[in-house]
Amino acid sequence: MPDTRVTVTHVAELTENALRGLLARGLADGDGTGPVLLLIEGAAGTGKTRLLNRLLSGLPVPARTSAAAVLAAADPGGRGPGSDPDSGSGPGLGPDAGSGLGPGFGSGHGLGLGSGPAPGPGLGSGPAPTPGPAPGPSTTGAGSRPAPLLLAVEDVHRAGADEMAALRVLLAAPPARFACVLTHRPEELAEPGLVLGARTEFPAGLTVVRQTLGPLDRAAVGRFAAAVPGAGHCTADLVTALHHASGGNAQTVSDLLDLLAAHTAGRREAQPGPGDLERIGVPPRLAALALRRTAAVPEAHRPVVFAAAVLDRPATARELAAVAGLSESLGRAALLAALRGAALCEHGVGRYGFAAPLAAAAVRRELPGPVREALHGRAAALLARQQPVPWERLAAHRRACGDQRGWLRAVERAAQEFADTGEIQRAVRLLEDALSGGEVPAHARSRLATLLARSAVMGLRSDQTLEVLQNIVAGADLPPTVRGEIRLDLGLLLCNQMGRILEGQAELVRAVDDLAGQPVPLARAMSALSMPYWPGMPLADNIAWLERAVTVAAESGDPVVQAAVAANQVSVLLNIGDPAAWPLIDALPRHSELLGARQQASRGLCNAADAAAWLGHYRQCRALLDEGVALAARNGAAYAEQTGRGAILVLDWATGRWAGLAARARALVDEVGDMASGADARMVLGLLALARGEWADTTEHLTGPDSLDRDSGPVPLSATASGALIRLALARDETGPAAAEADAAWQRLRAKGGTWAWGADLAPWAVEATVRAGNVSGAREMTAEFAAGLEDRDAPSADAALEWTRGVLAEHTGDPAVAVRHYAAAAEAYAAMPRLYHAALTAAAAARCALALGIDPGLDGPLHTLHPLHPGPDGGPGFGPGRRADTGPAVAALADCADRFEALGATWDAARTRADLRAHSPAEERRAPGRPSYGDLLSPREAEVAELAGAGMTNREIAAALHLSPRTVEQHVARALRKTGAHSRQQLSSAHRAAAPAEPTAE
Repeated sequence: MPDTRVTVTHVAELTENALRGLLARGLADGDGTGPVLLLIEGAAGTGKTRLLNRLLSGLPVPARTSAAAVLAAADPGGRGPGSDPDSGSGPGLGPDAGSGLGPGFGSGHGLGLGSGPAPGPGLGSGPAPTPGPAPGPSTTGAGSRPAPLLLAVEDVHRAGADEMAALRVLLAAPPARFACVLTHRPEELAEPGLVLGARTEFPAGLTVVRQTLGPLDRAAVGRFAAAVPGAGHCTADLVTALHHASGGNAQTVSDLLDLLAAHTAGRREAQPGPGDLERIGVPPRLAALALRRTAAVPEAHRPVVFAAAVLDRPATARELAAVAGLSESLGRAALLAALRGAALCEHGVGRYGFAAPLAAAAVRRELPGPVREALHGRAAALLARQQPVPWERLAAHRRACGDQRGWLRAVERAAQEFADTGEIQRAVRLLEDALSGGEVPAHARSRLATLLARSAVMGLRSDQTLEVLQNIVAGADLPPTVRGEIRLDLGLLLCNQMGRILEGQAELVRAVDDLAGQPVPLARAMSALSMPYWPGMPLADNIAWLERAVTVAAESGDPVVQAAVAANQVSVLLNIGDPAAWPLIDALPRHSELLGARQQASRGLCNAADAAAWLGHYRQCRALLDEGVALAARNGAAYAEQTGRGAILVLDWATGRWAGLAARARALVDEVGDMASGADARMVLGLLALARGEWADTTEHLTGPDSLDRDSGPVPLSATASGALIRLALARDETGPAAAEADAAWQRLRAKGGTWAWGADLAPWAVEATVRAGNVSGAREMTAEFAAGLEDRDAPSADAALEWTRGVLAEHTGDPAVAVRHYAAAAEAYAAMPRLYHAALTAAAAARCALALGIDPGLDGPLHTLHPLHPGPDGGPGFGPGRRADTGPAVAALADCADRFEALGATWDAARTRADLRAHSPAEERRAPGRPSYGDLLSPREAEVAELAGAGMTNREIAAALHLSPRTVEQHVARALRKTGAHSRQQLSSAHRAAAPAEPTAE
């Protein structure tokens, strides 16, 4: 046995593979490392059992886990090792000795594998090692080498004196080819740091490695949660809350996830959030551990544990003593007792508390009321003396000890401090919590409500805030000006965060009446009524409100309200395509010394970016988004930041940056829930689903329970959603419903007036539905009205859509040659923006009409404007010129469009374009008579059908898309299922890619 020094290694220095390799070398014959002892230490619930199982499952030798195996290894001669190496002749340890060693030895506790609580999923798993036979090390025969021995003993901190002695005997002279793993909780060792008691000693020939399992960091908690079935979509906020509440303890995280799953089961909005975590309380396992350890602290010393529970965060020894009501010396003694019993632990130098906030909550909950109130009172007195005063914490302690006046003063100071520093959501949560009960007197209620309303409009949606403000406004005890200010912000909250437009506009109009003679809030109310996004008010009225707001803001002399009005002025002008908006964007006070002015500037930039996306100014849009989102994030304008993130999704949809777009849109939907700011994301999901042929998903995203109400939602989103629904109905040959949706959507745009640029994604489909329904004159009127509405407007996307619309009208009224010219002009305009998907749609339409006439579609310009078929410099796909020029310009253009759709992931469009392409292929490219043989591979047609069937389209829908009969589609689906081995239509989408179509062989 080599004479090696004792090795103690920190957790971060060895991976699991390295630890497993170390154990394997200890068991090896010949040039191994000699006997090995691995000490796995970690607090309760840190995952020791899971780690042990994983290590043992990868070793070639079965682990022995029973007490008999330890005994036999310590006494291979069966004589009963009568003494601990350091203890002289100690008690006998044979099977008949008084300790009564048996499986899982230790009085009532057991050291066998699995005796500790399992930490739950997420730390990996592996089969529990099968206990080996009891005998100690043996040989395979006379003179043979000894057999390897692997021992695994859990929870050594629970062992009694005799069991410790047996382990010390074994480890004092370990056999060759020997490895041992011991797990323990360091906080429960009888002698701190000495795993085998006061006589712990390791011989020089034994390699000893310590692996310490600490709390999980936030990233690890996120991975943990993602590995739990049903919890894979935890939001970032929920992961942060889980990490904080659990202190990173793996078992506690697992228990919380189980409780969350039970709490949200059957709920329509099944995605849990931080609020759900607050409602489920403390996991029983953690509560039992915290209360058990608290009860073990001597009664005279327990107040220091109670003080830590009430303070609810690490504190110094002096602070704990003061809150506990103990003298400094007695407080020190009490703290030492709490640390020895693991009721409290150390958090950095000189600070002490519970390992997890939830453990503190468990102890705090069980305190008698008078005791708890006295502790909170002393905590409040302690915090009030600190500089700076932690107002939020002080408010909580004053409320808990019954000091209402002091509580309300602290709430107001804390909320104002948060608002001033841009921590809007903290201010909102604090104020709505204070105002949601009925304990606040009227004079304080109006002050806090005004502050809440002002903060809420810069933050995210909160149903509780809405209810609080509505109740306050409905009361009879508010002065008109106070009521008007609250109405103003309530109206903004209803319009923006809640998406309840008509209610919000009504509140804003009432606010104008209440605020007469108050220029600052009056200008804000008028400015809010100028925003053109919403239906219910013609654009002319919006502009009139804007002009009044500009005048009042200038008279007020207030730079923040002037910034707010300037932001809205940019939005109004840019959305109607007025070039005068661009210089105003440069003048927004993004560098103001006033936080409020910077917040308004960020809102103006994000709104301008949103408008630029609808207009087709994509390069300017991306620059505005980069600046606006960053400015909003720096200055606590959470709603503006979320608006910008939605606009990024719309921009990426328009410019063809579709890789990962659906996942990003779903993430935003999960984050915002049913907030109005998720409408952009839901719309993008619906548009992507339509292009991919996932028509059921299209309907769900655009018309489902959480979707945008097209009659009351933002006008540009409503128009775009209607355009997609019209196209879907036309693809299904549902001409009547398509025409009805077209008429309703057109009426909404007409009622708004002056915002025809927002019809870019509606007009082509609305005109097609109208003319296919037989209303040719109506279609002509719509086209003319659209054209008149775009005169003198700077709206590139709408200008391209006008060419497209004229092409649709020409094609369906018997003038395909004119249609080709308009479609080609649209394709060229879209390519220049670039708007790649729409460029491909219009180029394909031009090629289709050109094929019917046998003419050149004239698409060289738009096709060559696009990049080659590889990812572009901005991450979006690029496209190249026709690759089949030898088969004719129109066929080559159609083939190129099919490639563009494929590169984007527009499965449905690619399939129907290839169907058109085959129908018009030159004679020399057509197959010879008779059925070609593809063997077990999919034919091109089968591959198209498989892709669309896997996307969720019905046979009838596929038939309409590919110009086939439903019976033919049914046969193609059956063959695709057989050839790919897929067990359902849902599996076809992925299975067919693994069985890519091939060239036929001659029969």
